[in-house]
Amino acid sequence: MRPRTLISPAQLGRRRGRIVYWTVFGVTMALFTLVFLGPLYWMVTGGLKTTAEIVQSPPTLVPSSVHPENHRSAWQVMDLARLLFNTLYYAFGALAFQLVLDVAAAYSLSKLRPLFGNVILGMMLATLMIPATVLVVPQYLTVLDVPIFERNLLNSPWAIWLPSVTNAFNIFLLKRFFDSIPQELLDAASIDGASSLRTLRSIVLPISRPILGVVSIFAVVGVWKDFLWPMLTLPDPAKQTLNVGIYSLSNGVPQNQLIAALTIASVPTLIIFLLFQRNIMSGLTAGGLKG
Repeated sequence: MRPRTLISPAQLGRRRGRIVYWTVFGVTMALFTLVFLGPLYWMVTGGLKTTAEIVQSPPTLVPSSVHPENHRSAWQVMDLARLLFNTLYYAFGALAFQLVLDVAAAYSLSKLRPLFGNVILGMMLATLMIPATVLVVPQYLTVLDVPIFERNLLNSPWAIWLPSVTNAFNIFLLKRFFDSIPQELLDAASIDGASSLRTLRSIVLPISRPILGVVSIFAVVGVWKDFLWPMLTLPDPAKQTLNVGIYSLSNGVPQNQLIAALTIASVPTLIIFLLFQRNIMSGLTAGGLKG
C-alpha cells in the first residue's frame, strides 16, 4: 500500500498539478532560506563593509567595496586569539566531563537497571521542562559558595564545567541508543568473564560512536553559544569566553569590525556542523541494530 500524501500521484501526473506543486515548493523553500540564511548573509557582508556603509539607511544588500582587513583589525583589537583559546578550553573540558559522567549514567539506567531507575530517569527528563533562566540564580549561588566544600568557583573553569556535566537530554539520547544494543552481546561478554566496566569499554562504546559524536557536538556547541552564564561567572576579562569578550570590548569598536568579530566567532560552529552533519543525523536517528 502506498503512503497517503497531500497530493496524490494522479494529481502530480497532471500538468496543472505539477505546476502548483513545484510553485508551492519553490516559494516555501525560498522563504525558509531567506529566514534562516538572511541574518547570516547580513553578518558576513556587514563585516566586509566600511563603517559609513554599514550604518547608512537604507542598507545595501551587496557591499560597494570589500574590506577583508576588517577581520584582521577585529582579531587584533579584540584579542580574539585569547578569547578563542578560552572558549575551546571550556568547551572541550565540558565535553570530557559530559562523556564520562553522562555515558556512565545512561549505561547504568539502560543496562544495569538500578532500583527506581525509571523514576530517576523521569525526574531527569522533568528538568527539561524547567526554563534555563529559572535555574540561573540557584546555580550562581551554588558556584559562589559550593556546599560542603565552601569554595568560590567564580573566574574558574569549574563554574562552566560543573553546571554542564549532567545533561538530561544527552543522557536520554545515550540511554535510548544503549537500549537498542542487543542484550545477547552483553550476556556473551559476561559469560566470557568481562566486568560491566570492561563490557562498556570494549563492546558498548565502539558500537555507540554515532551517538557519542552527536553528544560531543551538542556539548561543544552548548558551551560555545552560551552567553548569560559565562558573563555572570567569568567577570575577569582574561578568562572570558568568545561571546562575552566580544560584548565586553564592543564599546568604542567600529560596527563593521564588531560584525567581523561576530563572523569569526560563528565560523568554528558552522565548520563543525558542515563536517559532521551526516553524523548528527545518523546519531539522532540511530535506534536499533539488526542481528
